[in-house]
Amino acid sequence: MPNTNDWKRVAVALGSNLGDSYTILETAIENLVQIPGIILEARSSWYQTKAIGPPQPDYLNGCVILQVKISPYLLLASLLEIETKFGRVRKERWGSRTLDLDVLLYDDLILKTSKLQIPHPRMRERAFVLVPLAEIAPNWVDPVSGCSILELSKDIDCSEVHLLTNV
Repeated sequence: MPNTNDWKRVAVALGSNLGDSYTILETAIENLVQIPGIILEARSSWYQTKAIGPPQPDYLNGCVILQVKISPYLLLASLLEIETKFGRVRKERWGSRTLDLDVLLYDDLILKTSKLQIPHPRMRERAFVLVPLAEIAPNWVDPVSGCSILELSKDIDCSEVHLLTNV
């Protein structure tokens, strides 16, 4: 791992429920690690989850832990660029999507601007985020609640999050 203080540990959530979700998610990770200043530290398994919002297909969800040497805003711009590359169209809130990439955590940074909120504002209430994140970063402490990811995952209903085993 990089040994300079410029590197930050980041958690990113990935999701897809349109198209070949498995291939889209795998390729999105490949795209992420091609960006200068981003190194893949860990990746979770994929999980099938019920969608939140309007009626739509189930999602495939997972998380990655990255080491980054770029700002939160440049990271966000890079994630949005990858979403667009995979045909992401923002039509309705919580609607179906080919690819969704969200910055969950950026070291222990707390940031709240009109463009970006870190930690992700709804991370603590979403089993489809906490279950895969707890798989790869159980002891990471959410800087807002002071609870570990594992503790947070035990406080919510995870019954709709199923490990994908047939890939």
